Amino acid sequence: MLSVHTSPLHQPGTGDAGGMNVYMVELSRALAAHGVEVDLFTRCRGEGLPGLVELVPGVPGVRVRHLEAGPREELPKEAMPDLVVEFSLALLKERRRYDLVHSHYWLSGQAGRIAAFGWDVPLVHTAHTLALVKNASLAAGDTPEPEVRIHGERLVTGDADRLIANTDDEADALRLLYGADPARTEVVRPGVALDTFSPADGRRAARARLGLPEDAFIPLYAGRIQPLKGPDILVRAIDELLRMAPDLRRRLIVPVVGGHSGASRAGEIGRLAEELDVADVLLPCPPVPQARLADWYRAADVLVVPSRSESFGLVAAEAQACGTPVLAAGVGGLSTAVWDGVTGMLVRGHDPVEYARRLLWLARNPRAVRTMGDAAVRHASGMSWRTSAARTVEVYERTLAGRRERYARGVGQGRRHAPAPPASLSWRNEKAVVRA
Repeated sequence: MLSVHTSPLHQPGTGDAGGMNVYMVELSRALAAHGVEVDLFTRCRGEGLPGLVELVPGVPGVRVRHLEAGPREELPKEAMPDLVVEFSLALLKERRRYDLVHSHYWLSGQAGRIAAFGWDVPLVHTAHTLALVKNASLAAGDTPEPEVRIHGERLVTGDADRLIANTDDEADALRLLYGADPARTEVVRPGVALDTFSPADGRRAARARLGLPEDAFIPLYAGRIQPLKGPDILVRAIDELLRMAPDLRRRLIVPVVGGHSGASRAGEIGRLAEELDVADVLLPCPPVPQARLADWYRAADVLVVPSRSESFGLVAAEAQACGTPVLAAGVGGLSTAVWDGVTGMLVRGHDPVEYARRLLWLARNPRAVRTMGDAAVRHASGMSWRTSAARTVEVYERTLAGRRERYARGVGQGRRHAPAPPASLSWRNEKAVVRA
């Protein structure tokens, strides 16, 4: 597996680390349980880690490998396209024989195109997010995804032997916006680490461990602090909620668990909360390990996910597994992750007043919250990573079988298009794959 810009070892909720990091870790572990050996390649950032790290010490089958590409330091995601070729060349020096390459996110897709061609193995790609989808749902003043990314996504969509989409909606977006071949596009829903995310000993015990009062009404936000995730919508909704029900202020606590993504916007949510006079009910918390995050889910009355765009929304699935209903935007994969009216509520649009009305209803109807929470546990019980891994293995096997069939027919190098390698290393060139 390839992840150029962020490491599977990074703490989700910090920098560029988020649901994709969780996805790679949990899927790789589950693949290992299915007998698939996985090497996760990422860029060395000079964090003092060895070149090879066992993902789970003492458990064979999954290794994180650090490649030299660019300076040994953290770099902004915007600088990553210039390092793709260097990363790819370091990857091609690996002497191990791999059966296929599975790339994650568009940057890794470019490296995956080069590696798959160089090794003459199939390429499977998971986008996780798509630029054209994000650009259609930008917050006011947010920066659109650049043309170089859109170009890169089109290239990997056309060249990958198989595309894995998280949901039917994402598969449709790949087909309609990027021209993906439906025959090469498979839907594999992400899973939940059900051994970590469960109701356990319940809300009261979780609140006691976190030092939260038993009688508080707690809407939780968990995720990176960035415009795409909509934390500003939540802050404005809390302002509207307190206008509708001033009496709630004495027992309202809104934990915001996550780190800022993008230094230039750091602090904006805090300033907005001060401006709207709701900072006193917000409880900023840094990103936490998964086991601690599970306690935050259990302690909450509802998880609020007001994202402007979301390929799936792992936090929604995790919260439901812990017995907590979800109030989410009806966008992207959230419409799949949340069973509207049963395990939570979906809001059409991003009007803070609509969120406030739903929050007020939940605050006034604790019995309904419990009923939704019970249904959420049952709903999430069918979302295991073991199931996701089994489906992924099926995709791998079909991909490899297709490659063998093309070899048998004598199709050049077994690749779908069998392109002639260009004379340039620059993947930015429409025909670029690797130097001849």
